[in-house]
Amino acid sequence: MIPFINVKRFLYKFLRQPSYAFRVLRKRAAAYLHYRTGSGRSSYPESVTLFLTHRCNLRCFMCGQKHRAGRELSLDNLKAIVDDLSSFRPNITLFGGEPMLHEGCMDLIKYIKGKGMHCIMITNALLVEDHAKDIVESGLDELNVSLDGNAGIHDAIRALPGAFNKIMAGLKKIRSLKSAANSAKPLVNLQCTVSKYNYKNLESLLDVALEASADSLTFHNLIFLDRGTLERQKECDAILGCASDDWEGFVFEPEIEPEILHEKIEKILSGRHAFTVDFYPNFPRPALIGYYGNPKAGSAGTSSKACLSPWIAAYIFPDGEVKPCLNLSYSFGNALKERFTGLWNNDKAVKFRSFLKKKRAFPACIRCTELFRY
Repeated sequence: MIPFINVKRFLYKFLRQPSYAFRVLRKRAAAYLHYRTGSGRSSYPESVTLFLTHRCNLRCFMCGQKHRAGRELSLDNLKAIVDDLSSFRPNITLFGGEPMLHEGCMDLIKYIKGKGMHCIMITNALLVEDHAKDIVESGLDELNVSLDGNAGIHDAIRALPGAFNKIMAGLKKIRSLKSAANSAKPLVNLQCTVSKYNYKNLESLLDVALEASADSLTFHNLIFLDRGTLERQKECDAILGCASDDWEGFVFEPEIEPEILHEKIEKILSGRHAFTVDFYPNFPRPALIGYYGNPKAGSAGTSSKACLSPWIAAYIFPDGEVKPCLNLSYSFGNALKERFTGLWNNDKAVKFRSFLKKKRAFPACIRCTELFRY
């Protein structure tokens, strides 16, 4: 439910948002019990991620997502889905692409909060300054901002000069508006993806987090795959009748020296900071070295680590498809055609969970952060 390596993250949530943390714990316990029964059914999910758009205003070097134009749900469509979800009050995460490129994003946050649900937005923050007033007034619980380092490092990785300064201006405006409203929301969580472009300079983000008055700083280990693992994944895809094409963007060499990274981690975590700092997944040294040093690390050990995510989380994409996994095409159905509550435990959902439980994890799972979350 709460893996030992994630206890620090959970305690942070508990101290800052105790009622939210208790709901998380209760829902995870229920999902875990369903997992243990082996029926393939589950209680309603703890969290639902709404991908508002595939569009993005950046082209980051280390990003494996395919940012493209395509169908997007209207605000009315999204509100109807939220109405259905509100019957069991999951935590809602708004993601993309860049979610603020969807013209209904701010209204949707207000609607979600009006239904009494916890709401997080994951953003590159280029548009935060323009929407700062609406963000604070919306009641958004958490603003998760992607940052890769100081101005020079971040702008180089994002291939956009001036991006860092624009983001910081937006975060400072959020701070000012929160202060004026005497509000703690939204919590500002900085998220850094460790990559070959920044892993030798991760400590630069400590000053950035302080300047931004961030509540937390999380360093995310890089997601990547080797070609052989993806080919083994396709054997599972054939049985399920789906595809894993979205993993293609993550097939590359990490080019990270794990010993150097471990030294950086030790140094950062040994310091005292005005905000919470952690690494995710929080690997011990041998696992970290294996993760980056051996592209196949874990592929033979998936029997010792099970993926519980499809019992706990769901993803609704811009076309309305409800999926149990970020990078597989497998869908339980479409939320525009059938209510989410009817899709969550339908035959396709039970088939997927039952097969996954039998396998414990799929080959590509070894590089998916969701494997380590639950």
